Amino acid sequence: MKALFDDPLWQMFAERALATMPRGGAEYGECAATAARIAGGDADGWYAAWMETADRVERLGDASAERGHRVSAREAYLRASTYYRVSFYPLFGAPVDPRLVTAFDLEASCFDKFAALAAPPMERVEVPFEGTTLPGYLCLADDSATARPTLVAVNGYDSNIHEMYFSHAVPAVRRGYHCMLVDGPGQGRALIKQGLHMRPDWETVIRPVLDYAVGRVEVDPGRIAVMGWSFGGFLAPRAASGDRRIAALVADPGQWEPLDAMRAVLPPDLAARLPEVDPHELEPFFVRAAASPPVRWRLFQRGLWVHGVPGPAEYIAELARYRIADVVERITCPTMVAWAEGDPIAVGAERLFDALRCEKTLVRYTAADGAAGHCEAWNRSLFDQRTFDWLDEVLR
Repeated sequence: MKALFDDPLWQMFAERALATMPRGGAEYGECAATAARIAGGDADGWYAAWMETADRVERLGDASAERGHRVSAREAYLRASTYYRVSFYPLFGAPVDPRLVTAFDLEASCFDKFAALAAPPMERVEVPFEGTTLPGYLCLADDSATARPTLVAVNGYDSNIHEMYFSHAVPAVRRGYHCMLVDGPGQGRALIKQGLHMRPDWETVIRPVLDYAVGRVEVDPGRIAVMGWSFGGFLAPRAASGDRRIAALVADPGQWEPLDAMRAVLPPDLAARLPEVDPHELEPFFVRAAASPPVRWRLFQRGLWVHGVPGPAEYIAELARYRIADVVERITCPTMVAWAEGDPIAVGAERLFDALRCEKTLVRYTAADGAAGHCEAWNRSLFDQRTFDWLDEVLR
């Protein structure tokens, strides 16, 4: 597929839309036409162009809905939701840009219109959590009240439940699983509108999610699987360490300590001493990092905002709180650990796998498979085949 941008940051954002194409989340022609209207490095122009495309596609959906064409309407709404989401990626950061909130609200509204027309049915849910609620969707495999195995999805750093629909719900529902999508602290609406920042104790976050799930007649309480992607590959194992109701776990990719990825790009003497490093020693690294637009976005815009910290030194100190070693022996359910060639955050996958004392499987994805890179984004079909075949057997 031809790159839409020479700018690596813009291309990275565009690929978030392109990766949803196989499951109806975007069309290449609409993405290419949008890209043609954007000048390199122009964040304002980026936002305006994607918002324009999203608005136009949403109107197509409205026109079909008004005439009773449900399939055409929901397909348009799903694509429009993607384009609204892509529009606000360059605006990540604190304080939250009002344009980001506007685009997110439109994304959520479009996705709700898609969900209302979806077949099989989807239900928007709110999970009680520490005096507030977490947003989610229960995506059903059919419209009966049959109790089925259910996949609970754990999100990552910069995604949300609308994007996670493509990676988790679509393959699950096709195979007769219900799927519950939920954004926790530091994710989606919880971050953008509720100001809830990321936290390491995901076993505390998953508990009310499972409380809600087992209260539904559609969910078989003995066959609940939890799957985390991206940073969720760390959070999901933390969740499984604290709740025996989880019958199977998938970590995509497996992770040990988030600081491992940071250590991999630092000089050996500094890497060995993390996090006990004088912030002044790290300044040259941060200066070099800021010179790369993709790294600057991941670290300074996204990372600081998600964790609610003021600077990179505090960010590193915060990441040191994210540990799996303290709880890994409490993971007792069968576990699949994914590792993908070229995925920098998969550096700790083998270490997690080796430390597990439960029934376990390590699955590798390579460039030769066409599945290299972060979360196997360009060959989710292969990931789905291996993962759900394994889940079918484990939950049988």
